[in-house]
Amino acid sequence: MLPKLLVLVSGAMLAAAEILSLTELNWTLQNAEGLIKVPAQQPSQVHLDLKAAGVITEPLLGINDFTERWIVPDSWVYEADLSSVISQHAQGNNGSRTLLVFYGLDTVATITVAGHPVAWVNNQFQQYVYDITDFLASPLGNEKSINIAFESPFVYGQNVSARPDVESTIAIDFEWPGVRQYIRKISSDFGWDWGPAFAPSGVFKPAYLVTLSDSPATQSAENSPASHPLLVSQTGGIFIEESALEISKVGQNPNVRPDESADWLLNVTLAVRSMRADLNPTLSISIPELNVQSDPLKLSPIPAATNASTFVTASFTIPEGLPQRWYPHNLGTPKLYNITITLDVGGLPSVSYTTRSGFRTVYLAQTSYSQDDVAEHGLTPGDQWHFEVNGKAIYSKGSNLTPFDPFYPRTTSDKVRWILESVVKGGQNMLRVWGGGIYQPSDELTGGYDFYSACDELGILVWSELGFSDSTYPVNDFFLESVEREVRQNVRRIKRHPSNVQWAGGNEIEPAILLANNTLGSLLPSRYIDEFLLMFQDFLHDIVLQEQSSVAYTDCSTTNGVLSLEPYTLRLNNLTAGHIYGNAELYNYDSSQSFNYSTYPLSRFVNEFGFHSMPSFYSWEEVLQSADDFSFNSTVVMSRDHHPPALGLIWPNPLAPEGQKEMTVAVEQWLPTPGTSDKNQTFAQWCWSTQVFQSLYMQSEIAFYRRGSGRGERNLGALVWQLNDIWQGVSWSAIEHSGRWKVLQYGLANIFEPVIAYPFWVPETQNLEIAVTSDLWEAANGTVQLTWYDWHGGSLNTSSHAFSIGSLNSTVAYQVQGLSNILPAGYKVEEVWMLLSLNAEVDGQIYTHEQHFVPTSLAKSNLVDPMIKVEHGDDLTFTLSARGGVAPFTWLDHPAGTVGYFVDAVSGKPLNGFYLVPGSDRTVRFVQSAALSTIASPSPSDFVVHSLWNNTHI
Repeated sequence: MLPKLLVLVSGAMLAAAEILSLTELNWTLQNAEGLIKVPAQQPSQVHLDLKAAGVITEPLLGINDFTERWIVPDSWVYEADLSSVISQHAQGNNGSRTLLVFYGLDTVATITVAGHPVAWVNNQFQQYVYDITDFLASPLGNEKSINIAFESPFVYGQNVSARPDVESTIAIDFEWPGVRQYIRKISSDFGWDWGPAFAPSGVFKPAYLVTLSDSPATQSAENSPASHPLLVSQTGGIFIEESALEISKVGQNPNVRPDESADWLLNVTLAVRSMRADLNPTLSISIPELNVQSDPLKLSPIPAATNASTFVTASFTIPEGLPQRWYPHNLGTPKLYNITITLDVGGLPSVSYTTRSGFRTVYLAQTSYSQDDVAEHGLTPGDQWHFEVNGKAIYSKGSNLTPFDPFYPRTTSDKVRWILESVVKGGQNMLRVWGGGIYQPSDELTGGYDFYSACDELGILVWSELGFSDSTYPVNDFFLESVEREVRQNVRRIKRHPSNVQWAGGNEIEPAILLANNTLGSLLPSRYIDEFLLMFQDFLHDIVLQEQSSVAYTDCSTTNGVLSLEPYTLRLNNLTAGHIYGNAELYNYDSSQSFNYSTYPLSRFVNEFGFHSMPSFYSWEEVLQSADDFSFNSTVVMSRDHHPPALGLIWPNPLAPEGQKEMTVAVEQWLPTPGTSDKNQTFAQWCWSTQVFQSLYMQSEIAFYRRGSGRGERNLGALVWQLNDIWQGVSWSAIEHSGRWKVLQYGLANIFEPVIAYPFWVPETQNLEIAVTSDLWEAANGTVQLTWYDWHGGSLNTSSHAFSIGSLNSTVAYQVQGLSNILPAGYKVEEVWMLLSLNAEVDGQIYTHEQHFVPTSLAKSNLVDPMIKVEHGDDLTFTLSARGGVAPFTWLDHPAGTVGYFVDAVSGKPLNGFYLVPGSDRTVRFVQSAALSTIASPSPSDFVVHSLWNNTHI
């Protein structure tokens, strides 16, 4: 949906400098044979228009990801009438030029205007601008339309990969085989192990006709700056094709720690198309809040040209100490400033626009720890790998972001905002934008929805990746030329955002090529290593650092790091035993080892780790169409488990039973096995129990990595795979497709608290360690209270243990060995559990945290009917009481049609899936998203409470 700030005009007004959204045209869509022809919209994609016309049903329903595959191999044509626009040009208004502006085409398309071929494009990640004035002035024959003919992305990929001059590659096929690495399109569009493979096509981002005027008399004297660079074209003869702003320190180099005392450097780069030439154009920069105004800054000449853009650059310094710095939300205020850019081109009215940005330094430490560091702090030797913000090391707590929907045009800023606010509420300070998805947009006007600007505002750090994943790629000139333009455009656009903290070349490619090399040895042609290095060590590295200097480049999400930053040389297999290098990831689907700490990597930073789970019963209700489908191993449910992937187009996924088994075994091993006389309840409890296990496992890993901040590995980062869902199916997500929080999202909110206590239990040695970890920059002092209960809710004994902990560190608050010394006297492991309650003071602020220790599997614990009672209060508050025994993982479900989360009514912290103890009532409040909920005022009676007891009892 286009933002209201853009004034759309009719075709009759195009002769005066104006902007027309292609949304305003009347579009049709037809397939290559012309057998299907339907009304269409822009921006859109083929599946969405076919759905709107009733040709297909909602693609996410049932097994439509299979039955609607017929759409992908076909070619599709979008067409709209331009008669009113052409008539204006036929009147001979020589003082205007019209530009056709696409901010995203998905993907391979031929563009025709009034019968004239305009362009052939093949990169989803680029923006395209064409001067079509002459075409509109002289249509061929009676052609008065714009025609955008999309080739099948699958057929295109097949054709390209079959060329004799195209390199073979090493890649994983998820569904549509053998093509994704040959086409510059979202990789996961062809399938992934957490999503479908619709491979859509269409004008997926906003597009415009921009008419520039050379007649000052027809131009309005706009005094206030435009709210976006695109909108300056409403005032005259200038179009800003690209606008880039980078705020860094004077002399900053991403490979060296910034000089925090240096002045700030504001660098502005514009790509300009102008109706008039100027040998001496100027640019000025102002920040009203700081009372800062530059003098006119001289630019290189700008020609009178609308068929290509001219890049101009200017810089301006601001004294250190004048602006307030931007911080991630958990460490300070994400302060932003309105920055106004004014461009003066002789003979045209000056144009101004305002953008928002912040002042911060970011450094990715990748060099070796010194011998002094190793000796003084007891570190394991090797390289550093952590982020520093404004001169201080931070602990990166977060998750990995995947595309929000299989069909980009229907993603809204409201939905994205909800997901990002959930990140903040969940205690995360970093998101990794996964390289197999999309380059996330900066604003609605050009990107359809807002992402990076929202992260700036909310104080979320963003680890950005270029669009490459789990494959080697061609390195021929044709391919690299397209990639270069793609990367330059996106790096220039995103560098103004203080939230962006690094560029990685892609996802998991370095470990994949090293695995192939280590497995095949001399059988692997050396060219694969050479081509990997050419692309990810040299080519992409150089482009990124040519375009910006404020954040680092790394070759890959998971990497062994570098031998040298200047020149940039990857370490690869140049490893020393006993040293730690780069970062790490972990996926272990043997649930018998899930809580075995020796299976976790000792790493400086863990950027991916996860375990899959089912979506909730409520999400299944959105897509299942038969009562028989509501079963853990029904055909439709299993068809939505793409782990392990099918490796081709076989449907249903023949490998899904393995993924289903992994979840099943995990639940059976660690939780009461769901099974009741109510079929739907059993299915619902199975789905929920997979989420409970997932949360327990991820909490264990995160606690381990965070504890590593005070140990030899000096771990300073943990990013869970994954944050969000692209559809309703089996995945590693913490938040479901609708925005509903899974158990994991509440678990992350708990384990990402600033100061936490966690029980590290090693059953083989019967050793229990209560560790306290803090990611604050200030020292923390406090106590951990340990209270043993039986499952009836009786308090058996309690002890209190003081701790003192430094900045970004961990400590042991209590340690004991042997069950006879751990358990309350006379009790067995099946009969008891422990509550950990932390209370810490940091600079006068109180921090609290709660965790639990069960000395055996909950599947073996002697649970007691909790007899939970719920009382409804005002404003969707619920007070829960256990009238029987303890209810582990007491859970409230909000009804279908609502999106929101539960918070503790006193502390305001997210709270669900908690231990409810007799005599200790809990009151929670439901915080609802009005924008995403279809039911505005849900009835309290429609909220459902259950716990692990309901796995086996009605």
